[in-house]
Amino acid sequence: MPYITVGQENSTTIDLSYEDHGTGQPVVLIHGFPLDGHSWERQSAALLDAGHRVITYDRRGFGQSSRPATGYDYDTFAADLNTVLETLDLRDAVLVFDGVVTAVKADRYAYYTDFYKDFYKDFYNLDENLGSRISEEAVRNSWNVAAAGGFFAAAAAPSTWYTDFRADIQAIDVPALILHGTGDRILPVEATGRPFHKALPSAEYVEIEGAPHGLLWTHAEEVNDALLAVLGK
Repeated sequence: MPYITVGQENSTTIDLSYEDHGTGQPVVLIHGFPLDGHSWERQSAALLDAGHRVITYDRRGFGQSSRPATGYDYDTFAADLNTVLETLDLRDAVLVFDGVVTAVKADRYAYYTDFYKDFYKDFYNLDENLGSRISEEAVRNSWNVAAAGGFFAAAAAPSTWYTDFRADIQAIDVPALILHGTGDRILPVEATGRPFHKALPSAEYVEIEGAPHGLLWTHAEEVNDALLAVLGK
C-alpha cells in the first residue's frame, strides 16, 4: 500500500494510505467518518469501467493512515487533500465527498458495540435493506472499520461537527452535484440536502428515493448513475 507524507508529529511522519488506479480524468473519492477509502469500492469499480482515474485515500486517523494526536479539523483535512492532489500531480480533478458523521465515547469498544447495533441500524436503514440491498457481512465490516479507527480521531470528531460552512457556499464557483437519499435518518434531507441546494441553486440536485445515509452501498447503482451522468457532461 503506498503512502503520501502530509506532515510530521515530533519524530514521526504523518502518512496517508492511498490507492490510485486507472487513467483518464481523475476522480478523488473522500470518505466520511467513521469509514475509510474502501467505503467507495462500489463507486470505484464503476468509475474505472467508465474510463476514469480513481484515487481513494484513508484520512488521518482512519484505515491504514497515521493516527496523530492532532489535525482533526477541516483546515487540516483540506491541507491533507491538497497535498494528495499536488503529490499525485492531479489536474482537472473531480472531488467527491461522503458525509461526515461524528461521535465520541470514553469506552470506544463499548460505544462501537452499540454503534453497530443501533447506529448502523439507521445508517443503512437495516429494517428495510438488510438481506436485500446490504448483507450482514458488509454491515459487520463497516463496524470493524469504525472500531479500528484511531482514538484521537474519534475523540476530536465532535468539534468538527459544529463547523458552519453556510457563509462559504457562495464561494463555490465550479460545477457541483448534491446527492441525498430521502430515507436518510442520520442527516434528514429536509434539514441538509434541500437547504444546501437552496443555498447553491447552480448545483445539480439528485434525490434517491428511500436511500439511507449509507447509500454508497445500499443504492450503489443509483449513486453511480448520478455520478457518471455529471462526469459525462
